[in-house]
Amino acid sequence: MLIWDKKKNKYKNLFEVLKEIRQRKYDVVINVQRFAATGFLTVFSGACTTIGFDKNPWSFLFTKKIKHRISDDANIVHEIERNNDLIAELTDDKPERPKLYPSQEDFEKVKQYRQQPYICIAPASVWFTKQYPKEKWITFIDALSKDLQVYLIGAKDDIALCDEIKNGSQHSLIINLCGQLNFLQSAALLKGALMNYVNDSAPMHFASAVNASVTAVYCSTVPAFGFGPLSDKSFIVQTLIPLSCKPCGLHGYKACPLGHFRCAYTIEEKQLLETLNSETKLTT
Repeated sequence: MLIWDKKKNKYKNLFEVLKEIRQRKYDVVINVQRFAATGFLTVFSGACTTIGFDKNPWSFLFTKKIKHRISDDANIVHEIERNNDLIAELTDDKPERPKLYPSQEDFEKVKQYRQQPYICIAPASVWFTKQYPKEKWITFIDALSKDLQVYLIGAKDDIALCDEIKNGSQHSLIINLCGQLNFLQSAALLKGALMNYVNDSAPMHFASAVNASVTAVYCSTVPAFGFGPLSDKSFIVQTLIPLSCKPCGLHGYKACPLGHFRCAYTIEEKQLLETLNSETKLTT
């Protein structure tokens, strides 16, 4: 694995990565990104064959350019399909789901949390407009059966948010696990949940990578961008009200551009509750 450290000596480190790539003498370099920096590394990698998307600024120097397909509501192209286009001539046209492989030690780490039926909620997101509001999470949790264990998961930076959700809820079986599990341990916990509730963010992809049941809550973004859940049992929850401002951007914003955040606040808690298997009778 090669890591480009952009926080200090950004461009010096970029050339160090390029030097290492050239020393490895790759036959083929495939670039899944559309950024100039990775295009630069691809072009000057020394590889005989360089493949990347036509939207990369350096694509005019790739030996093979692949059209970057855009999704729409009528024809959703998932990111794994787009990326598979890059290697279709080397393999086939059938994309594979991403996979994570938690170890036995990872499953042992979370075994103590899997002794009774539970759900996981990953309430945070890097982008505010991708994040279902904390008060909405609280209302949802309070509507759950009092016998259902709820785990709040996330990074250390999410501890405060999850503490606010836990302390604001009337539900007695909530444990804040933020910062206590690494991502493979988190994936092992997601694997055993009755349902996992996530934003359009990394935990959704963790759930997909272990084929865990998942409900993805879309606020400002839409599944048509091509980054939706891939689990066999997966659900999309978003506002039922047509909004001319949704989606407002591919990655979200630090605040709602129009100030109302209706794409989130008009999502009803019952939409989340309905994705739990009705046979388990886990809602009040």
